[in-house]
Amino acid sequence: MKITVITGSPNKKGTTALLADKFIEGATEVGHDVYRFDAAFEKVNPCLSCGYCARHDSECVHKDSMNKLNDKLLESEMIVFVTPIYYYTMSAQIKTVVDRFHAKNAKLSGNKKAMLFAAAYGSDDETMEGLQKTYEAILRFLNWKDEGVLLAKGCPAREVIETTDYPKLAYEMGRTIV
Repeated sequence: MKITVITGSPNKKGTTALLADKFIEGATEVGHDVYRFDAAFEKVNPCLSCGYCARHDSECVHKDSMNKLNDKLLESEMIVFVTPIYYYTMSAQIKTVVDRFHAKNAKLSGNKKAMLFAAAYGSDDETMEGLQKTYEAILRFLNWKDEGVLLAKGCPAREVIETTDYPKLAYEMGRTIV
């Protein structure tokens, strides 16, 4: 299966980087073809809502890293979102990427699977509520099927998440994709 993993953390060695690494390790071990897009280290301009894409066959006015990501998104059977929690939802880096799906909505819609991995400092029940609702809305709008969610609460740093079962769970989720 072709899988695109979109990460949203500016911390290359952080909690969500570890979750992404472990998921990819598990998925590639069983033969999946995984492309990783680290949004924080790519040039992705925000959607201008200018309508250019509507007038130019889904092409965006911006010429940036979304050009290479869009090709991968269109050919992938699964999209995996990996994000730290900032103010109860996904990071700005990953949200900017999702907003740019706008130009390709019709082409991206339907027949894809998705997963979500997130890590947060907070451990309260409401810590992940905003992200979960956003993820569910994205999947509903694009008609994608949820294949799993891993929410690592109470993990403010890599040293903390390494002492939990979350990395192993991410690895197993990668290995067991159907």
